[in-house]
Amino acid sequence: MVNNTENKPGRLGVGIIGAGRVGAVLGSALRAAGHAVIGVSALSEASHDRADALLPGVPVLEPQQIVERSELVLVTVPDDVIGSVVQGLADLEAWQPGQIVVHTSGAHGLDVLAPARAKGAIPIAIHPAMTFTGTSLDLGRIEGATFAVTAPAPVLPIGQALVVELGGEPVVLEDAQRGLYHAALAHGANHLVVLVAQAAQLLEKAGIPNPGQALSPLLYAALEGALAGADGTSDPIATLTGPVVRGDSGTVKKHVQELESFAVSERATDIVESYRALGRAATVRAMNLGRITEKQAQELLDSFE
Repeated sequence: MVNNTENKPGRLGVGIIGAGRVGAVLGSALRAAGHAVIGVSALSEASHDRADALLPGVPVLEPQQIVERSELVLVTVPDDVIGSVVQGLADLEAWQPGQIVVHTSGAHGLDVLAPARAKGAIPIAIHPAMTFTGTSLDLGRIEGATFAVTAPAPVLPIGQALVVELGGEPVVLEDAQRGLYHAALAHGANHLVVLVAQAAQLLEKAGIPNPGQALSPLLYAALEGALAGADGTSDPIATLTGPVVRGDSGTVKKHVQELESFAVSERATDIVESYRALGRAATVRAMNLGRITEKQAQELLDSFE
């Protein structure tokens, strides 16, 4: 194993397999923290461009070369190919005892790194709870971001220390809970985008020239209030406004009728289905929190039919 770092305590030679949006940014952050990035793999033109922009001067190497030269290897390839990449490098006898191997997938735990672990490598899973653009803008957004860290107990401090060096906040996550954790993030972030797209489509049909501008103050206020309510001591539903918490079943029924007509004319059945599903969920949660009565809840649920 070649160590190209300067004589600084705790500095590592870092290799990056996959110069995607995450890998290039995290490599740049580790470099800024004093580690030496000794190589990066890049297949697509976009990956080469990211490597040039965020990791200038770092050579583009084959994955086997990267592993052979690194003390810390970031495997930042798409989730579905992590296992095959790690296994392929194990078949080539590339992994080395004492080497740290980190993947950044939220969905995977440590099992996907088992082939490297069997060769003596130290497996760590680190997932940043944020979206990446793959540009230098992400470097500032890392500051204070939550990183879920999963590792064998003896080496857990290594993973936590790496996150701190990146500027993030490490949170220990049990291996068995990573699937639920990732589903929560995907449900919140991805489906929020879908909701905005659906609402914008409706506003555009209604004749609003700039749907984003119209939605912005409303959605920012709603999101800010909901996040404040998700502090572990209260419930975001306490901040809910609108017809459900007013028990206004008549308004809900009119909404459903309008959306059904829109679904037929615009072939957008997903919007009325989402409205019904989330409206029912809001109704049940509002009732459970005591914001509406059981009678109001039943009337609302009937209105979603």
